[in-house]
Amino acid sequence: MPVVNRIADFADEMKGWRRHLHANPELEFNCHETAAFVVQRLKEFGVDEIHEGIATSGVVAIITGQGDGPTMGLRADMDALPMDEITGLDHASTVDGKMHACGHDGHTTMLLGAAKYLAETRKFSGRVALFFQPAEEDGGGAGVMVEEGAMERFDVKDIYAIHNVPGLPLGEFHTTPGPIMAAVDSFTIKLQGKGGHGAYPQDTVDPVVAAVAMVNAIQTIVSRNHDTRNECVVSVTQIHAGSADNVIPDGGFINGTIRTFDKDVQAMIHQRLKEITTGTAAAYGLTADLDIDIGYPATINHETQTAFAADVARDIAGDVAVNADQGMEMGAEDFSYMLEARPGAYLFLGAGEGAGLHHPAFDFNDDISPIGASFFARLVETAQPL
Repeated sequence: MPVVNRIADFADEMKGWRRHLHANPELEFNCHETAAFVVQRLKEFGVDEIHEGIATSGVVAIITGQGDGPTMGLRADMDALPMDEITGLDHASTVDGKMHACGHDGHTTMLLGAAKYLAETRKFSGRVALFFQPAEEDGGGAGVMVEEGAMERFDVKDIYAIHNVPGLPLGEFHTTPGPIMAAVDSFTIKLQGKGGHGAYPQDTVDPVVAAVAMVNAIQTIVSRNHDTRNECVVSVTQIHAGSADNVIPDGGFINGTIRTFDKDVQAMIHQRLKEITTGTAAAYGLTADLDIDIGYPATINHETQTAFAADVARDIAGDVAVNADQGMEMGAEDFSYMLEARPGAYLFLGAGEGAGLHHPAFDFNDDISPIGASFFARLVETAQPL
């Protein structure tokens, strides 16, 4: 079964929605104008309930089918990124320093397309809850929605989401059961020594050599403390110290990222960072403070729901265009919080050739909006038939 005919009929309308959203990006939890646009469309579609102000600017819409049944959750993210756009398109961002460089404008459009179709046809039992979420890029809006009790409030049984992927063939679906995206933590080590003249290092406590030693030791966590059969990454991404070639600085700092899929591996890395920081500081005679910022957990798909979603994707795209065992990605995603709260699945949808995600030349491919909307609609109709 290809793209739903009725959804294909209003593909141009969806393109208009998406390009309006692209031109008017908002960040983090401050997606109020985006939410207002979503609410206006939902009212036009005639959905049964609209709940606003969830996680500050999030929206949940309810569409009731015919007859009793459970409530399926479908989620789209709404926020943009703090960066400038260089596309030069007619619908390019009109806001300096803000840009839809990850395709959340398209994700919102796909869910709106599904909402329009489902509200018109209602060829399903039970209900569908449409989650329009702020702050995926920074702030964990999905986690805030969960913390505010949205899953219980709307009696959500299971939940699904998709993300566009430039470079993946247009219309292909990729997913995997179990871990699909990594947990992400960041760490910062602040070093405090004693500065002085570069010609007289004996009178100083040099934070530069201590920082170099720490970075070298941190690189051994994955290579010497970790079982390579369980994937993880520890990357030092910043080292800052000093201001002149003849001055040994007082202090400096090291910053980096941690990506894991297993909580025991995550705990081991945190412990080794503490040990390396403390031990190296003692060896070099200075002080060092480690701060670990625990971010989004790993995105872990549920096996039954992933198999079901892959089957629906095959109905839309065909067998050869669905890879249901793609393996794990080292990126992170706050939909992980929703998958911790309810069973469900996260899928990638190929957008064809184009600039990559988070690139200033990125633009969402409007050709995949009807595909994503059809996938969402068929999930509901297949799981909750009349």
